Amino acid sequence: MLIDFFLGLKRAGVPVTLYEFLTLLEALEKRLAFGSAEEFYFLARLILVKDEVNYDKFDRVFMEFFQGATLGEGGLFAGIPEEWLRKIKEKFLSEEQKRQIQALGGLDKLLETLKQRLAEQKERHQGGSKWIGTGGTSPFGAYGYHPEGIRIGQPESRHRRAVKVWDRREFRNLDGSAELGTRNMKMALRRVRHFAREGAQEELDLPGTIRATANNAGYLDLRMVPERHNKVKVLLLLDVGGSMDPHVEDCEQLFCAARSEFKHLEHFYFHNCVYEKVWRDNRRRHHHHLPTFDLIHHFGPDWKLILVGDATMGPYEIEWRGGSVEHDNAEAGSVWLSRLLAQYPRAVWLNPVSQREWEFSSSVRIIRRMMGDRMFPLTVDGVGQAVELLNR
Repeated sequence: MLIDFFLGLKRAGVPVTLYEFLTLLEALEKRLAFGSAEEFYFLARLILVKDEVNYDKFDRVFMEFFQGATLGEGGLFAGIPEEWLRKIKEKFLSEEQKRQIQALGGLDKLLETLKQRLAEQKERHQGGSKWIGTGGTSPFGAYGYHPEGIRIGQPESRHRRAVKVWDRREFRNLDGSAELGTRNMKMALRRVRHFAREGAQEELDLPGTIRATANNAGYLDLRMVPERHNKVKVLLLLDVGGSMDPHVEDCEQLFCAARSEFKHLEHFYFHNCVYEKVWRDNRRRHHHHLPTFDLIHHFGPDWKLILVGDATMGPYEIEWRGGSVEHDNAEAGSVWLSRLLAQYPRAVWLNPVSQREWEFSSSVRIIRRMMGDRMFPLTVDGVGQAVELLNR
């Protein structure tokens, strides 16, 4: 199995060598990781991955090869209790049953009820409709179903109906080396360019040299000019995690194309809606972030703003104070988005979701209205339309 894992990493473009693979086997023989899938994951990543830009590729291959790994005797994770690795069996409900489940009545009511349940509940609960537990229809817990609830202790969304997520979630940075389909993105982004010659005179001015040489009776007279640079400054804000996970590849193509086309490019991440802080590194987002006020004050109105996200969230997250799924935000997301648009009049929103689905989401309609209908699909044509608007 580990040989297939090694070959899978090479196929995914991770520059791993045979020496590193043998080092991993030696580490396993010495039991540097034993009895824990998490320990094996970090040990393998430490030995096999030398550049953090390849973490995302490593994670994809790791999930592909080990999600269904044999847990029985002699398997890779032999000796680990099954209950540590297996989630509770998901509870599937019919559409009729789902329609019968009613929401509790808004975010405030959910939070109030959660406090009461936390105070009353004394033990672990499973499969019910009231207590905080797993696999049930309660609005609080994990791996169940409720049309409007608070997710606790579940690593990722399944039905995308939670209005608050009571976990510290880990997102991945976008891979700037993604090349699939980026050529057309680059061609579209090139229309948002304004070249100027600035700095030291380091580039040969061939027409000027010919004229100067001719005027100098044929004696060579070299003329130099500053190198041409694209003066356009782009501020790229990218939604990451949750419902954006299926769109990572499209966003990586845009990200890679933008990095190659713009000398002045700054990028930051946010989740669902922009609030009081953004961050550059998803692995350190809880500790190293930039206040949105500082971003607005640091980057002037001459920057062009491009927001990328599916805009798919609960209306709470945009219009309510405290509506964020991850923290208790003091001001609504709409307030922060309005501040950004006031600072950056040349701004667009790129949405990776198919345009024909936008009208079925109330949050997309809200964001689209706030953007002044400057939302475009994350396609080559959509990027081209956005570029035309930014050039006005």
